[in-house]
Amino acid sequence: MGKSISEIKKELEQIPLEELSACMVQYESDERKGVQAILASCQKKLEKEEKEQLRLDTMLKYERSYAAYQHICGIDEAGRGPLAGPVVAGAVILPVDCKIRYLNDSKKLSAARREELFDEIMDKAVAAAVGIVSPARIDEINILQATYEAMRQAIGKLSVTPDLLLNDAVTIPQVDISQVPIIKGDAKSMSIAAASILAKVTRDRLMVEYDKVMPEYGFAGHKGYGSAAHIEALKKYGPSPIHRKTFIGHFVEV
Repeated sequence: MGKSISEIKKELEQIPLEELSACMVQYESDERKGVQAILASCQKKLEKEEKEQLRLDTMLKYERSYAAYQHICGIDEAGRGPLAGPVVAGAVILPVDCKIRYLNDSKKLSAARREELFDEIMDKAVAAAVGIVSPARIDEINILQATYEAMRQAIGKLSVTPDLLLNDAVTIPQVDISQVPIIKGDAKSMSIAAASILAKVTRDRLMVEYDKVMPEYGFAGHKGYGSAAHIEALKKYGPSPIHRKTFIGHFVEV
């Protein structure tokens, strides 16, 4: 007696993607509508995976172009625009030709997906680190210089010294390593995308912790950005210790 439709469905759902196409062949002659619907669904799954692999190949363009360098490091930041909290930079060196499915510009991903990718990046990376610069320091030297400082911190914390930096749009001063600034690099380079995830997740986790201490500002929700609710709380309660004084002058006296 042949397999039931539910048994075939369960089998094809559980099989690894790389083995799916070969496994589907044995059921192509099964004329049951349920089986044919399952095969059609599997085919769409394979086509989606092929598209994702092509996208990942595109995101390795820069890493492959500079393959003469042994340790290529992606650099990106999170938190240049918020009214509160630190600016955080990520630095990530991935293995050669490393593909991490669904890795993309952190802003294009859900918080849950970013958390999943964070763990995979940390597991696969040759080296990874973050730099964190406080709101007080941002006020002291301005956000651009603070961003550069966070990036230099992150590079300095790496357990492996990079030979080349792929940066999201900027050239970092006071760094004696070759650099390639790439406009919208977090959507074009696997290494920069990984760094953007590292920076974003680290910063979001910090803002959630700040929210536990100062819940009246709602930091866990808006992460320090200038939402209407945040500005309203700022006006009601005044600046917190993590507000950037140079950013909030339009809303409250500092």
